[in-house]
Amino acid sequence: MAELVIPSAQQLIDGEWTTARDAGELPVADPATGQIIQAVARAGRADVDDAVAAARRAFPGWAATSPSERGALLRRWSELIGEHVEELARVEARDVGKPLSGGRMNVFIARGIIEYFAGAADKLTGVTLPTRTPDYLGYTLQEPYGVCAVVIPWNVPAVLTAANVAPALAAGNTVVLKPSEVAPLAPFALAELARRAGFPPGVLNVLAGFGADAGAALTSHPGVNHISFVGSTATGRAIMRAAAENLVPVKLELGGKSPNVLFADADLDVAIPAIVGSITENAGQNCYAGSRLLVEASVRDEVVERVAERMRAVRIGPWDADLDMGPLVNEAQYRRVLGYLEGAPHDGARLVAGGGPAGDREPGWFVQPTVFDRVDPGSRLAREEVFGPVLAVQEFSGTRQAVDMMNDTDFGLLACIWTSDVSRALRLAREVRSGQVSVNQFADAGVIGYPFNMQKDSGFSRGGGYAAMREYTQEKAVAVRLLDRTSSE
Repeated sequence: MAELVIPSAQQLIDGEWTTARDAGELPVADPATGQIIQAVARAGRADVDDAVAAARRAFPGWAATSPSERGALLRRWSELIGEHVEELARVEARDVGKPLSGGRMNVFIARGIIEYFAGAADKLTGVTLPTRTPDYLGYTLQEPYGVCAVVIPWNVPAVLTAANVAPALAAGNTVVLKPSEVAPLAPFALAELARRAGFPPGVLNVLAGFGADAGAALTSHPGVNHISFVGSTATGRAIMRAAAENLVPVKLELGGKSPNVLFADADLDVAIPAIVGSITENAGQNCYAGSRLLVEASVRDEVVERVAERMRAVRIGPWDADLDMGPLVNEAQYRRVLGYLEGAPHDGARLVAGGGPAGDREPGWFVQPTVFDRVDPGSRLAREEVFGPVLAVQEFSGTRQAVDMMNDTDFGLLACIWTSDVSRALRLAREVRSGQVSVNQFADAGVIGYPFNMQKDSGFSRGGGYAAMREYTQEKAVAVRLLDRTSSE
């Protein structure tokens, strides 16, 4: 098995590793130590032009490739990922700062996503339409857009690469992927394995650069036919404005402020570890992180005490220590989270656990897992996405108030309901304005092909699962009049 090496200070365009044309290099640092891991090419507008041109050249041939052959290449890609799991896990864990086990889990998820779309590639169908008489035939075709621009953030780069690139390629599109300049190494490593799997040159191109130059150049490029963006709501709005100039469809996966809604009849032994995990996994740097805990009044004191105790027990360390939680990804994110911790008491919140830096972890960007109780519903902590290991606790009385509090947010990504009352859970699942709902679990564990949906300021998407390939295709309608040729015979 050939060693997985990411060429230093380079990018993947048209099947070849190349240096940036004019923008230079980007150093990539380990968040736990600040040490430089390696450099990647810093893409500028000229590099974006090259990548889009390569993708456009590759598109006609790739779109005409048998869907079964496209699926076979995706399957080979997933097999190569399986052969390099530990190398990829180390790359992602060190780059982002998460524990090694977290990096390994993300690689397994990424591989599973690619396997799913390998199997789905030749199962994308249109429909036959009813007609008023037998003299007509109506049907639809699902066709790829062309060049898809994919822009992803730094928090779970392997998963986001797979979730956006695999369905686009399976449907017959070509891709220009721009990972975050903060953590680009796992996407580059995955792209190298895709190259080894045999994808034709130009089908998958990967370049890193700052959003203001490479990101803006890519999402406003006239040669791009579809944009998929994962990141902040503010940037999502800017990308929509850029896409409007070229009338390009956009898929947006943005922020979240996900509630865990805990009723008194819930199994606390199951719920509390999951709730803590939902805000400490990846140091809370997930769009779906369970950053709000809405707890029924009769069990609030017990729940807050038990959650705080478990948060204090979270083990913190660098990626290779493989403990429970790593650092925040960089100094900017560290300062941002500390700002929320400093401001919360001024808004009336009561600090229960954590509340500041993990002081013995210098020089990395470590923050204590933190719990604030009695959080005012109008405060920044209750309403804004912190993107750190910070839990805001609020109290409710009765199902009606629980629904109102669940919906009292600009976001609508994930809502988690903890109760032994199935009827109540199903009613709440219907009433909450959220793209995803989990009952007695966090997120979508155990469900294959689960759609990654969202509402409100969390964006709009048919990402993930069975609907994702339709996100990357456009429907063409065909109407045929069947002429009567029997009279001329």
